[in-house]
Amino acid sequence: MEILDGKKVSNQIKEEITVEVAQMKARGEKVPHLAAVLVGNDGASLTYVGSKVRSCKKIGFESTLIHLPEETTEEDLLKQVHELNNDPNIDGYIVQLPLPKHIDEEKVLMAVDPDKDVDGFHPTNFGKMALDMETFISATPFGIMELLKRYNVETEGKHTVVIGRSHIVGRPISILMSQKGNPGNSTVTLAHSRTKNLKELTLQADIVISALGVPKFLKADMVKDGVTVIDVGITRVPDETSSKGYYITGDVDFENVSKKAAYITPVPGGVGPMTIAMLLKNTLLARERHNA
Repeated sequence: MEILDGKKVSNQIKEEITVEVAQMKARGEKVPHLAAVLVGNDGASLTYVGSKVRSCKKIGFESTLIHLPEETTEEDLLKQVHELNNDPNIDGYIVQLPLPKHIDEEKVLMAVDPDKDVDGFHPTNFGKMALDMETFISATPFGIMELLKRYNVETEGKHTVVIGRSHIVGRPISILMSQKGNPGNSTVTLAHSRTKNLKELTLQADIVISALGVPKFLKADMVKDGVTVIDVGITRVPDETSSKGYYITGDVDFENVSKKAAYITPVPGGVGPMTIAMLLKNTLLARERHNA
């Protein structure tokens, strides 16, 4: 069994980007600039955005954090989005989700300029990704593909079962895994909450990608020997014995599934760090496109 170490690979990617940024600076060129818009004080979002800002600083990017109060109106947020669209200094930006309930997420995401949408959420970018055109790929699926590639996990002709059909992970990764290329060329089954014979499907799978958000959902009796398991789930489970008051776990019963797996991602330290690394990679791509 080999651990797919997202922390290690994400650090490699950040080092590669750092070298590119240093070369840009040496040539007197503008370095990539990533902005993040955060509305309210959601704990997980604050942690995530803070991590992105620190990563930018570490690799030499410029970064801007726009932290708006919880009661910000949809109109004011859209105004902020339009300002970022028109700011030539900003190469790419993200609007951190979830947004407060009084704001229409879809409306906000639709307002983001696709050329600055480094999250890859805009329908224009999703459509281009589905058609195998050059675009921004959503950071988590992009990270999964990069992890499989760097560990030389064989995907061609394999049966991949994706559990979860979200627009951010499940659906895009099911498309990417079926496309021509390496990794890719896989036969994909997309399973979800209404799938009736899930265990039957996962037992046939060579690769299982779980993006469900249900702690320890995937058990050892649901996978075959030699399987590759990618755990996208990340859930805070209350735990009074912990100093934090919770522990982090994924969709996979890691302790038991890892005994049967050929490759497996841990939680934390698997897909999570890759998501931030690929967001930085997308920002670098945005900077290159804007200066082409």
